[in-house]
Amino acid sequence: MSCSFDLLAFRRRLLSWFDKDARDLPWRRSRDPYAIWVSEIMLQQTRVAAVLEHYARFMQRFTRLESLAAATEDDVLAHWSGLGYYRRARLLHKAARFVATQFGGNLPSTAAELRVLPGVGEYTAAAIASIGFGEPVACIDGNVERVLSRVNGWGEGSGTAGRIRAEAARLLDPKHPGDFNQAMMELGALVCLPRAPRCSECPIREQCRTQGEHIVAERKKMRSRELAYVLMRRMKPTGNSAHSKAEVLLVQRPNDVSLMPGLWELPELKHWHSTEGSQVLNLRHSITDTNYYVTVYQLQPVEHKKPGRPKAGEKWFAVDELHTLPLTGLARKALKRLRAWPGYDAHGPVVRLDEVRAGHPLPD
Repeated sequence: MSCSFDLLAFRRRLLSWFDKDARDLPWRRSRDPYAIWVSEIMLQQTRVAAVLEHYARFMQRFTRLESLAAATEDDVLAHWSGLGYYRRARLLHKAARFVATQFGGNLPSTAAELRVLPGVGEYTAAAIASIGFGEPVACIDGNVERVLSRVNGWGEGSGTAGRIRAEAARLLDPKHPGDFNQAMMELGALVCLPRAPRCSECPIREQCRTQGEHIVAERKKMRSRELAYVLMRRMKPTGNSAHSKAEVLLVQRPNDVSLMPGLWELPELKHWHSTEGSQVLNLRHSITDTNYYVTVYQLQPVEHKKPGRPKAGEKWFAVDELHTLPLTGLARKALKRLRAWPGYDAHGPVVRLDEVRAGHPLPD
């Protein structure tokens, strides 16, 4: 970058723009390091729009680090359900317990100390330290890296990790590190876009050497996979003979699988036998680089005299309690669209108690 580059003007313009045009996000209304930590973990590989609802629900349940540390893993996963990448939730819970026992419930205040916590890498540590504690340390995510590359006119491959890190540290406003880091990330998210950047709206366009797109690595092509699941519903009588409650059959993923261990989901069709199943839902669900095209079938009841025992890992759950379970994001999405979710009326086709799985009756 030229020696004529006005660093103070760069900082002033960027912070002024952020103060005026930044999105009003719930975690920006607080300087509580715990709240910032939770938001940063949720935002890892996840769009802001997807985080908003989950963040509010999670923080309402786990208002303080102590409440998160004292919770069970199932409770944490249930309130994370639908956000995906569940390993983040497990590591967040583990880290909260570590902080509670080793630091008296107080998060470390420096990026170096924060790196000790499970699930906290270089970027997350810098974000918490700068926004929550005011430490002058630069945050570097994909958005920031793109902004720095364009401002400096670096082509593909010329903005090495070391070069990016050094430039981020040089530009950082040491008096307002938290706001500056958020402003850089916000600029990359809203203005300095990967494709068709909004250069006319950029507060630092006069100091940018690129003024438009630059060559970036091609996006990885999404894979496709088809899946089929079964919706099993029944109305189970309660103690009051005039009432019954809607229930749904779910299966629990084994604890030894690498993807979403221990979470509950709808039964896969391949494990069931039916000649009269009716298709009730089609949806698409994306996870990392794979688009899942999902079909859900409602099985027709089959008469059987003696109900049997459930297959290992299967269990009936009342619809009213589904929101308290650690569900896969796909199961949560499907159950909501099928109206088998708290707040919806229990209507539509209902699978009776004597529905048969692979020739064997379901449990009472």
